[in-house]
Amino acid sequence: MPTVGENIRYVYDTTFQGKRERVLHYVIRLGIIFAVALALEVLLFNMNFFLSAGYQEVSMNSNLELRQDSDGHYLFTEVDNSVEFGNLNTEVKDVYLDFDSTQPAQELTLKINFTDEAHKTYFDSTEYTVGIPEVSVSTCVDESKYVNLTTSGVVQSLRIELVDKDGLSYPVKIDGISINKPHPFSFNFLRFAVVLALLLLAYAFRPKSSLYRLFVVDHPGASKAVIVVSVVVEAFLVSGYVFYGANLVGVATESYNYGAWDGVSVANSYEVGGENAQQYAELAQSMAHGHLYLEQQPPQWLQDMEDPYDKGARDELQKETGESYLFDVAYYDGHYYVYFGVVPCVLFYLPYYMLAGSNFPTALGVLAMLVAFIVGCAALLDRFARYHFKRVSLGLYLLLQIPLVMCCGILYLAKFPTFYSLPIACALAFSVWGLYFWMKGRSSEKPFGWYFAGSLCMALVLGCRPTLMVFSLVAFPLFWRTYITKKRLFTKRGALEFSCLVAPYVLVAAGIMAYNYARFGSLTDFGANYNLTVNDMTKRGMNLGRLAPALFAYFLQPPNVVGVFPFLQAVDFQTTYMGQTIKEVTFGGIFACLPMLWTLAFAPKILKLRVRQRSTHTVAAVVGILLASGVVVAVLDAQVAGILQRYYADFSFMFLASVVLLVFIANENLPDGSKLKDALMKVLIALVGISVLYSVLLCFVPEVGWYSDVYPWAYQSLIEAVQFWT
Repeated sequence: MPTVGENIRYVYDTTFQGKRERVLHYVIRLGIIFAVALALEVLLFNMNFFLSAGYQEVSMNSNLELRQDSDGHYLFTEVDNSVEFGNLNTEVKDVYLDFDSTQPAQELTLKINFTDEAHKTYFDSTEYTVGIPEVSVSTCVDESKYVNLTTSGVVQSLRIELVDKDGLSYPVKIDGISINKPHPFSFNFLRFAVVLALLLLAYAFRPKSSLYRLFVVDHPGASKAVIVVSVVVEAFLVSGYVFYGANLVGVATESYNYGAWDGVSVANSYEVGGENAQQYAELAQSMAHGHLYLEQQPPQWLQDMEDPYDKGARDELQKETGESYLFDVAYYDGHYYVYFGVVPCVLFYLPYYMLAGSNFPTALGVLAMLVAFIVGCAALLDRFARYHFKRVSLGLYLLLQIPLVMCCGILYLAKFPTFYSLPIACALAFSVWGLYFWMKGRSSEKPFGWYFAGSLCMALVLGCRPTLMVFSLVAFPLFWRTYITKKRLFTKRGALEFSCLVAPYVLVAAGIMAYNYARFGSLTDFGANYNLTVNDMTKRGMNLGRLAPALFAYFLQPPNVVGVFPFLQAVDFQTTYMGQTIKEVTFGGIFACLPMLWTLAFAPKILKLRVRQRSTHTVAAVVGILLASGVVVAVLDAQVAGILQRYYADFSFMFLASVVLLVFIANENLPDGSKLKDALMKVLIALVGISVLYSVLLCFVPEVGWYSDVYPWAYQSLIEAVQFWT
């Protein structure tokens, strides 16, 4: 029997024999990348440590004219919220505010001003200049307590004012103020890991990378392993991002959302998002009790209203009576109803309520469906790369799969994992898996189960997000030739296969129509028109005047880019439509912000290449349907609901999927190693990089109700990690 050493030697020889130089090559490069990331963290990101090493700290405590408490802390109060130091006659490189660490954490806004050799008086913004900006600091983030100043020579006077903003809680305790205090060295492991990951990605996707020489068809084992790893990483990142927004998750443990922890369970759920955010949970309770309307009774004044859908009239009566009503629910015949698709409720909330007796955490449902969507996208692209396009490299696959997932709007759903996001996430996940099962069935000798599973997924979209039923139109180019043109439908086996395609639609549609009829007395009425929202949906109708501003916002609006992290802000919105426009904050149109979509400009020429190669026009028809469907869904969203950032997830995937197919076609028709193909790959890498960067930065834009709004003092640590120079 061989010894352990002999076994190790055997494994080493069989694994690395003949590959030592190649392994050494990659080890050296990985070591260089690690060293570069380490150098950036130690030298660049800690530049303030080195630049301030020679500073001589001067304590200003003796000149602090602030009241002190019994523990010796200086107090900023509502009356006394500023300090001023005169006759300094010294250079001031930075200001350090030593906030007491035992007080409740807050984000504070400071207004700092000074006089120096260029300014004999305090200065501010004018018509032609920008003065010293206000600065945000956190009482619990050490890096933010240092404020670097850029002065002109010797400073005479220095003034620090605590800006009185909403939410500021007095008193603010401070142990002291110093100037010219050296910055400490701080190694941020998360920042180091992110930079290391970015450098590894840049190295992996460089134009000369071996990933572009590793073909999915020719290297099935290696490609599958890399694809699985990439999917795991994507799912991990999305999961981490969902849990980063702790205030919207609704799950508490001893160390996570501990303020809502019950002190007994390993983890417990709790309500987040306000009263109207519990609609699915309340519907599950109603179903468990044998009815479909919500159990909360509308106020009598709402039942007595001639037109309960007039928001202005509702608000007036609410003020007069002091009785509130549920917002954004359907109101019909004296009862509240949920107009959102019922499938998420049946899938998550009802079983959870029946088993646990409590409300299902919505964020976990959103996360589950987003992960399912990510896996489905990877499986669907893998299907195309292995069976419909023979020259897809692993590098090209990943270069398209990553933006397909990251740029289609799901990251914004993860940012706000509420019951508004859940139906969209469910519809997207069901759609990609439906397409995958259909494609799997088309090449299977026994497609019955695949067809049934695919159509069931597609049909369930009706109970999630009805507008996304347009994905089902892809069935026409996929199956028309087989079952209609070739008349396979009229054979016994073909009829059975076709019935597997159709039956799930019939079953799901029957269930949904029965559900609608039981609530509103109509088979096709989902209840959206009865919504108690910001406008009267019963009278909204369709209006061409709403289209131009909506389509501009959805497709063409340039992003609003600034020089401060996260470098994106909400775009301005202007319209000449002389009516009510439903509009929330948005951040630019997809064709302006996702430059990889510019590939669509070459769609006619690329599709002609495919048509000339094949006797069938399946792929060309699929691309055409996806593009047309994307426009239709955007129009429907604009007309029925309005212009909202989460609605981008309704149609962005359709355009991105079209780009994937077009790039696959172009890749098949360009010889490997040609100058044109190499040049186009470099352009594609750049366009994908910009698209992904925009989508990721959008995740961290401060918004009402998100982490940055609820925990601004903690969000400040992220800002300090990125804006390391301040």
